[in-house]
Amino acid sequence: MYTFLNDSFVPDDKAFLHVSDLSIQRGYGIFDFFRVMDSYPLFIEDYLERLYVSAKEMHLKVPYEPEQLKALIFELIQKNNIPMSAIKVILTGGYSPDGYQLADKANLIMVQKPMNFPAAGFPTEGIKIITHEYLRDKPHVKTINYVVGIWIQNKVLEQKAADVLYHYKGEVSEFPRCNFFMVRKDNTVVTPGENILEGVTRKHVLRLAAKKYKIEIGSVTLNDIVQAKEAFLTSTSKRIVPITQMDETIIGDGKPGKVSKDLYNDLVRLESAERLKGT
Repeated sequence: MYTFLNDSFVPDDKAFLHVSDLSIQRGYGIFDFFRVMDSYPLFIEDYLERLYVSAKEMHLKVPYEPEQLKALIFELIQKNNIPMSAIKVILTGGYSPDGYQLADKANLIMVQKPMNFPAAGFPTEGIKIITHEYLRDKPHVKTINYVVGIWIQNKVLEQKAADVLYHYKGEVSEFPRCNFFMVRKDNTVVTPGENILEGVTRKHVLRLAAKKYKIEIGSVTLNDIVQAKEAFLTSTSKRIVPITQMDETIIGDGKPGKVSKDLYNDLVRLESAERLKGT
């Protein structure tokens, strides 16, 4: 297995950062994450675009132009030969002279690992989520800061839930690693528009939904969810997962909904079409 570190491909067990890196000293850095299907990186242009936007916002410089970086990603895929996998691209704050100042040069890491895709077919059961009041720092940037998401995992497990939905003063935003959607009784598909990371799967689900349903991007409150017909989350690794319970409240009829299933099937077809670009 190979990892790409700065300017070369190295065996996994030889890929190291010095302790002076700001990712270690202060948790400063960004990343992006995408799936590889039959050795082709799905929606790679979308993920790289977001990576460069995040880097600019965090005053970090990606050491390669987008097309150069894309070529390196394909080379990593070829070297490791893991047809079904995921790649994480990490850009750290670099080796800081005092553990606080930004370094002159960021460190670039690209790691590929095997990944099981979600089981075929729309889930027959929904998940339970809990809520937590929290507003992420720079929510529109995909930083490596997951302190609260990791810290709250014990509570998620204690409540026998699958994930935690952040809200601030009653207005919901996102999950630690996923975006949130709900469906109103008139089949309007709604998703929060502020204080979120704009996920790539979210982007494609919105485009698919707009072909069939009315969509709305804006404020979503906890009370809105209580009255919703359906709810679901989206993410790179999970596609679409129906939500049937929030805290102690059952959403809709407590079963995965028809709109969620429809969009799931459309998304799977879109992924298959994207995969054909690699043939």
